[in-house]
Amino acid sequence: MQLSVWTYEGPPHVGAMRVATGMKGIHYLLHSPQGDTYADLLFTMIERRDQRPPVTYTTFQARDLGKDTSQLFQDAANDLIERYAPDALLVGASCTAELIQDDPAGLVEKMGLPLPVVPLELPSYQRKEHWGAAETFYQIVRTLCDKTRTASDPAGRRPLANLLGPTALGFRNRDDIVEVTGLLDKLGVDVNVVAPLGASAADIARLGEADFNIVMYPETGDLAADYLKREFGQPAIRTVPIGVGATQDFVREVAELAGTDPEPLLAEGLSRLSWWSRSVDSNYLTGKRVFIFGDGTHAVAAARVASEEMGFKVVGLGCYNREYARDVRAAAKTYGVEPLITDDHLAVESAIEAAQPELVLGTQMERHIAKRFGIGCSVISSPVHVQDFPARYSPHMGFEGANVLFDEWVHPLVMGLEEHLLTMFRDDFEFNDSAVPSHLGPGHSVPQEQVAEPANDSEAVWSDDAQRELKKIPFFVRGKARKNTEAFAAERGVGTIELETLYEAKAHYAR
Repeated sequence: MQLSVWTYEGPPHVGAMRVATGMKGIHYLLHSPQGDTYADLLFTMIERRDQRPPVTYTTFQARDLGKDTSQLFQDAANDLIERYAPDALLVGASCTAELIQDDPAGLVEKMGLPLPVVPLELPSYQRKEHWGAAETFYQIVRTLCDKTRTASDPAGRRPLANLLGPTALGFRNRDDIVEVTGLLDKLGVDVNVVAPLGASAADIARLGEADFNIVMYPETGDLAADYLKREFGQPAIRTVPIGVGATQDFVREVAELAGTDPEPLLAEGLSRLSWWSRSVDSNYLTGKRVFIFGDGTHAVAAARVASEEMGFKVVGLGCYNREYARDVRAAAKTYGVEPLITDDHLAVESAIEAAQPELVLGTQMERHIAKRFGIGCSVISSPVHVQDFPARYSPHMGFEGANVLFDEWVHPLVMGLEEHLLTMFRDDFEFNDSAVPSHLGPGHSVPQEQVAEPANDSEAVWSDDAQRELKKIPFFVRGKARKNTEAFAAERGVGTIELETLYEAKAHYAR
């Protein structure tokens, strides 16, 4: 275990919280000490939910460890049932409570509670949040699904599909559901159940009535889809419809299973991304270097869109959830880059610095990293912060999602006309590199230049002429030019970087 100021995934019981909080009538009893009670913070502050998450803690304290903590757990179970009257109860332990080995599942089983109980064995020191969500959803389906309720005769009705995987605190899950449901409706397919987000125990009971499943988010929906395949023979569509190409593939797969014609929907041309990517100003963005990092599903999908639909060059690709490392490695091989499989944000930062991209697609942490390096960034994957739960409709899936991707990825970049104007007015008193931001008005100090002073005696210093020339290089590649020139000077033992040194370095790296 590594102590860190940032983690891409919490322990597995956080994944269980996300499933429980997204559902209706489901309550989660978590055996935990004081200090592990952060569900309210996660869901009401970050996701801005209008109600408290359905999580009850036993909150034992240090003085309780010499007593019977199992009695605390049983008392908490009785109290929450009386207060909330849930339809089903999840029980488990936090990573800290796991150490005292009270066995919450066994304790509840002995109580003979008057409702379905789903025991969760979530090994906190071997697994993480996404796996915890997937395992929790799988156990809920396994316990609550009614095996006698199967698909009816397809004659005279529209095909039925389940949407699996969306949870509370999921990245754009709410809007993706709307977009995918709309696509299905245009294909003549109805939605049977969306789960776990918005589903009740009664909804889970009728999952078997669908003709097939759509795994919207494999990290949380794969295990449940596999179970439904075994129990009901339901096939599963695992193509994630992010980007125009993937959405077209998704539409064709659904149409094949449903026995409908996909061509009328495909002919509608519902996304502007394809045309806008071919427009004059977007052509200027061809070849822009992009670094991608997130959960495996979103990272692989983003790489396809960036490379095939926007003309970017993928210079880095990675994920933090090792369960999907194989998919990321396969995609990285396609784009000719080394896959980065890590949950260490410092390793990601080093990789971004080495790749010198012009755009970063990542999580909230990559947004911070990109900001430090002065690189444009767009968030494509959880973990995310409050600004990535917009009030507006903003899906990432489907044809409308492709439009959103175009906007969110292109806006952080400097467009062709914009760079032309920046170059034209580079020496203007209002627009040069040392100018104070115009919105601050007069009387504010000018930012200090940070180029001249070397970090130590062995590093080269920049002459005034070389510094002025360096400033003429567009800011989004200036860092790379500076780094290359200093490396060139160091290799040749040059102590002071003159104008000629900068030109020689440029010629050297242009070969």
